[in-house]
Amino acid sequence: MKVIAINGSPRPKGNTWVALHTAGEILSKEGIDFEIVQIGNKNIHGCIACGLCAKNKDGKCGIIHDDLNRFLPDIQAADGIILGSPVYYSGIAGTMKCFLDRLFYVSGANGNWMRHKIGAAVVAVRRSGGSMTLDSLNHYLTISEMIVPSSNYWNIIHGRLEGEALQDAEGIQIMQVLGSNMAWLLKLKQSGKLMQPPLQEKKIQMNFIR
Repeated sequence: MKVIAINGSPRPKGNTWVALHTAGEILSKEGIDFEIVQIGNKNIHGCIACGLCAKNKDGKCGIIHDDLNRFLPDIQAADGIILGSPVYYSGIAGTMKCFLDRLFYVSGANGNWMRHKIGAAVVAVRRSGGSMTLDSLNHYLTISEMIVPSSNYWNIIHGRLEGEALQDAEGIQIMQVLGSNMAWLLKLKQSGKLMQPPLQEKKIQMNFIR
């Protein structure tokens, strides 16, 4: 089993990394492969609504001049995903938002291969806006029918300067508990593979503008 964590911070070893790494250490101890993918300092374009991912059905985004497509096969193959972002103006960091919009749209347009993966989100914040950002990240997980583990508090860690989050004892524990609960869910899902999941429903879409 493997979990891929997506680091949406422009700082590869900043406080978002601390949160992801802390959860990942627990997963690794439980025998689950863990990798952090750094995207927050990449040049990732926003979705341009071209519709090519839905038209081509090739599991790729129609924008081919940036790095997004090279990450997709590994994310599709992973058993679990952790989304990590710093807080920018009480929201998801811009590059991370662009990445997630395209990642989850490609998945949805190609049979929703995020469905029933184990998915979690973590946030690093200096002071305020953490809950709103965590909520926004969770929207991607829940609309995709992912299975979301929790911790003993909201998945938020505090710190401003690189590494300061290590001083947030409660935040560190939150990430450790999250890692433990995620490992348990992954193993539970693995042990129940003989049980057929619910059939995927064809999505009903309504437009209330007549």
